[in-house]
Amino acid sequence: MISTKGRYAIRVLLDLAEQKSDGPTTLDAIANRQNLSKKYLESIVKLLVSGNIVKGTSGKGGGYHLTRQPEEYTILEILKLTESSMSSVACLEDGAEACPNKDKCKTISMWSGFDKLTKDYFSKITLRDLLC
Repeated sequence: MISTKGRYAIRVLLDLAEQKSDGPTTLDAIANRQNLSKKYLESIVKLLVSGNIVKGTSGKGGGYHLTRQPEEYTILEILKLTESSMSSVACLEDGAEACPNKDKCKTISMWSGFDKLTKDYFSKITLRDLLC
């Protein structure tokens, strides 16, 4: 399941992509337009800045802006940054301990296939696609 953090991050990035001005957009403005808590958005934007997805400037006239064009961001990239895991089951998470039932598990191929479908799907959608 995709958390609110991932869903809101996409909304923040879409909001930034929709802004036609050359200047940065304040978090207050984004929170107001998106009807979201500014405090919660602060934690999300912090992740986006650390992942070099957005850049922030402080001071008068400060705010946030995208570091690339909307077509250069995939939804998968955003979700990987904001979600603790993109795996459907714990045994398929990156760095997971080897499952003692892996060799006899009748469902592992189903979960692996589901994870592949999910990643393939989100890797083909860009912010630009969602703007249209």
